Amino acid sequence: MYQRIYVPVDDSETSNLALAEACKLAKEVGAKVCLAHVVDLAQFGWGGTEFLDASELQASIKQAGEKVLSQAEAKAQAMGVQVEGKILESWGDKIASVLIEDLQNWQADLVVMGTHGWSGLMHLLMGSVAEGVLKQVEVPVLLVRNVGD
Repeated sequence: MYQRIYVPVDDSETSNLALAEACKLAKEVGAKVCLAHVVDLAQFGWGGTEFLDASELQASIKQAGEKVLSQAEAKAQAMGVQVEGKILESWGDKIASVLIEDLQNWQADLVVMGTHGWSGLMHLLMGSVAEGVLKQVEVPVLLVRNVGD
């Protein structure tokens, strides 16, 4: 059975539903959970504007990411799950690629993540991190859809 469950988190309702599902499963099977939050620093990584301090903005983005991660860790711990969390940095990379590299390095045997279930034009415009992960990993992926979206 699964021993290493990987859960990307972003503080959306959809992500929180996936986290709850992952924790229920982890508790049932005695698995460890790795929570990962990706911060994209590239958008403020290089100049172009004299009005913004890029390093300050990047620090603020990291700080917000750490808050998201600590809240998710607290939820998992409250459910009695062994958890570790990490902030991953993207410098313009696709978020799915950043997650895939990390979950492979962590040797996850299951990925649990939320999906909005968008289709049509919304899907074309927004893309899907979940779809990117699903298409490229060799371990099972459990997608939790927020039907309220």
